[in-house]
Amino acid sequence: MSVTTIGVGTGAAAYDVLVGRGLLGDPSVVTRLLPAGVSRVLVVHPEPMAALARRLGDAAEQAGVRAVLAAVPDAESAKTAEVAAGLWARLGQEGFTRTDAVVGVGGGTVTDLAGFVAATWLRGVAVVQVPTTLLAMVDAAVGGKTGINTAEGKNLVGAFHEPVGVVCDLDVLTTLPPADLAAGLAEVVKCGFVADAEILRLVEQDPADAADPAGERLRELVERAVRVKAEVVTADLLESSLREVLNYGHTFGHAVEQVEGYTWRHGEAVAVGMVFVAELARRTGHLSEADVARHRAVLTSLGLPTAYAGRGSWEALRTAMGRDKKTRGDRLRFVVLDGLGRPTRLEGPAEADLEASYAAVRAESPAGRPR
Repeated sequence: MSVTTIGVGTGAAAYDVLVGRGLLGDPSVVTRLLPAGVSRVLVVHPEPMAALARRLGDAAEQAGVRAVLAAVPDAESAKTAEVAAGLWARLGQEGFTRTDAVVGVGGGTVTDLAGFVAATWLRGVAVVQVPTTLLAMVDAAVGGKTGINTAEGKNLVGAFHEPVGVVCDLDVLTTLPPADLAAGLAEVVKCGFVADAEILRLVEQDPADAADPAGERLRELVERAVRVKAEVVTADLLESSLREVLNYGHTFGHAVEQVEGYTWRHGEAVAVGMVFVAELARRTGHLSEADVARHRAVLTSLGLPTAYAGRGSWEALRTAMGRDKKTRGDRLRFVVLDGLGRPTRLEGPAEADLEASYAAVRAESPAGRPR
């Protein structure tokens, strides 16, 4: 077993992200991250992760911590007020107190949900995140942003609630479907565009190797992406300014997800969102044509979409973007690049530029939705 430890936050809010292989071969690795005094733990998981959840629960029981397993729906259907309410009811029925904890085991939707339930139960209990998808490892499980969806948009109800630890065992990725792995790489590439150009170089050098879940190149990409997020989160825990750069490509991406009824993978929608905002940056004098082309080339090399061929109209997408968390009043706000690795904000772009950017990602569209 080899492990890299990446620290996030400072002071009482500090915690470690463990990245390596074979980490969950010893399921007590999760129990050891729990704060002293925990007597009960709720293990939130989707059905496909039931066996792993049981192993983690058994390890907790062996350490004298009572484990309650709670299965939830897979994918975005887990992130609803109804599912959260069911977990709150379970916590109440099982007598969970403020010194008990939650463990989230699964993809980004499950870690978002588990974190939100932990943040809101008794105004906050400890949570350990065990992400089992690449997307969750490099994005959702790290940084303490938790939330659920509503009919009006994605992650509109949520809370900032840092975990007490995150365990990223890369071995679980070997069974991940290739399309899901590629979707996770979209968030990795995002970190390359906004902060670490070496990520882009590693992907461009050998895209197939970058997408090999058993390879060392992917491990380096994961570690680099987590470090980017850790540095940004440590500097801006509550997304008051700098942390918004991690939303690169997400304004249009989240709109696609909502309009498509969450049938698109998050990373696929963000991939198109990055091309959309790159086109917007070019039209507003921030980014060169060559840099826009690089967006398309890197994402295409990983099998990710760079155009929107869905059923939503521009009007529906524009309305959804208006509900984005970065919006202030009626003014849309986008994270754009002033050249690679130099993120900045663009506030209130002209409607003509928005429509032209949409036309650029729509005109190129391949047939059908992503895989």
